Amino acid sequence: MKIIKYVLLTLVGIVILALVVAAFLPKTFHAEGTTVINKPAQEVYDYVKYVKNQENYGVWFQMDKNMEKSFDGTDATVGFKYSWKSKEVGNGSQVISKLDNGKRVEFDLYFEDDPQPAKSFIKTDSIAPNQTKVRWVIDGKIPYPFNLMSLFYDMNKDFEQGTLNLKNVLEKQ
Repeated sequence: MKIIKYVLLTLVGIVILALVVAAFLPKTFHAEGTTVINKPAQEVYDYVKYVKNQENYGVWFQMDKNMEKSFDGTDATVGFKYSWKSKEVGNGSQVISKLDNGKRVEFDLYFEDDPQPAKSFIKTDSIAPNQTKVRWVIDGKIPYPFNLMSLFYDMNKDFEQGTLNLKNVLEKQ
């Protein structure tokens, strides 16, 4: 009986410690990936403005080949909505919120049932006639106590890999 009591007290202590740690962690997140692609900026922009093309370079699409996808609207236009359901990466949707022709595509990302979107963008900057610097960025909020996950998961790696995948896809064309 003493062993069960100690095990339960230890588990309660771990839960309390985790909740206290989470109280002091940031409730926001920022992640980004950057690369230089050996293609003209307009060509890169014309590719990334299509949300469906993220299936070719976004790491999350590679994690679940059985992801259920649905679309609403016309891709590469403001208001286009790309939704997914996945046991591997979760459920969500992405909506094009703004297009700045040749320069930037902005997205609102909704994860699970969170009504508040994370903000994301892909920016293309010409650094030479056939070289484009690409930044893929996301900023959002993580509710307490889920912000504890930030200790175990670094989204920067996903965005860095995503921009490298984008580079590989576009430079092979």
